[in-house]
Amino acid sequence: MDYTEESIDQPVETTPAPPPNRKYAGFWMRFWAYLFDILVIGSLYRILIYPLFRWLDLPLTDGSMFSLKAILTAIIFYGYFLLMTRFFGQTLGKMILAIRVVPQDVDGKLTWSTLLFREVVGRFISKVFFIGYIITAFTSEKKALHDIFADTRVVHIRK
Repeated sequence: MDYTEESIDQPVETTPAPPPNRKYAGFWMRFWAYLFDILVIGSLYRILIYPLFRWLDLPLTDGSMFSLKAILTAIIFYGYFLLMTRFFGQTLGKMILAIRVVPQDVDGKLTWSTLLFREVVGRFISKVFFIGYIITAFTSEKKALHDIFADTRVVHIRK
């Protein structure tokens, strides 16, 4: 076959592969997973913080926003979501319900920066303004506010 210089420079037309069929996890699936995660976080708090405060004779009743108790509670809360999602792609609640956090692009990976933005900044905003979770029920890809910020989705992993 004889190739000319013109034919070599022509781009090869390829059709992009369609994205895999993803079934997005809706509001109620995510709600039940979140409730289970809150139980786990509460248990971690009571296992780690209560004994430490008792041992150091620190007050557990200080309810101010910048108390040591509030700061440690926030570290456990955000650390749980951040580390579980980073290393497993899902929290314990998501594991039970067979759903997982995935990046928007099919071949992408969940990076530390994406997860920090999703699990700390985005989740803080979603938690403060609970509407951040409610919008999951009304978006086509079932995205919460923190998913929109970080370009992530929560999908079913079983078909």
